[in-house]
Amino acid sequence: MMNRNAQKSAAAIATLENELGNDADVAFVRMDLAALDSVREAAVEVIEKAPHIDALICNAAIAQVAKQEITVDGFESQLGVNHFGHFLLCGLLFNRIEESRGRIVVVGSNAYKVGLKKIQFEDLNFDQKYSAWNAYAQSKLAQMMFGYELQRRVETARKNVLVQVCHPGASKSNLLNDTASVFNKILWSLLAPIVAQSSEKGSWPEVMCAAEKEVESEKLYGPTKRAQTIGPVGECPLDECALDQGAATELWTVSEQKTSLSWSP
Repeated sequence: MMNRNAQKSAAAIATLENELGNDADVAFVRMDLAALDSVREAAVEVIEKAPHIDALICNAAIAQVAKQEITVDGFESQLGVNHFGHFLLCGLLFNRIEESRGRIVVVGSNAYKVGLKKIQFEDLNFDQKYSAWNAYAQSKLAQMMFGYELQRRVETARKNVLVQVCHPGASKSNLLNDTASVFNKILWSLLAPIVAQSSEKGSWPEVMCAAEKEVESEKLYGPTKRAQTIGPVGECPLDECALDQGAATELWTVSEQKTSLSWSP
């Protein structure tokens, strides 16, 4: 596990050992996606400790940050954590994943198609008019654009890495606890028991994309019932904005510049 909170990670490991036995092979590497230096340090540690990587699941996220926050590297916090941090991590671990003929799973969100449905290249940080919802939607669209662009580049280069994109639907997680406005927290607490499924079920699309043989490119996998918020995992409708190759190419270039990583899979 690559997490920013050591205490929560230790608790999660204890739970897994309790369920699976003390021989459960689980370890923790500290990483804060909001700080690129932390990502670089974590990647070095993972490469030292993990000679084989079957799958990298890019699951970390922050959402609905009430007021604009800027990371230490100068990014709007949701774009910094959800996209730039993951972009750098995937790039730094890519060679080890390819050596293992492994997978990269990008965890998006259906929020990508509810916001502006574009990357606001002229104002990535929303300095002109910040909106918690639009900034979150942009960050998830950026993640998904990156996932599909990485698919295309990997296939063109014939590299031994499978890239998949999924979303968890509506899940009863603590995603909004630290970042959302009081109103959104109250609203979610009222809606979650009605519209959301368990966090465990929300993880199923990620597990499927990491392990299932019959997965395809340019697909979005996730819950398939009630507007793709809950239910059995399968292929979900995919808005064309996520497959905009021109925007994806520009996003790749910007991401290389922002993370100081020159990456050609």
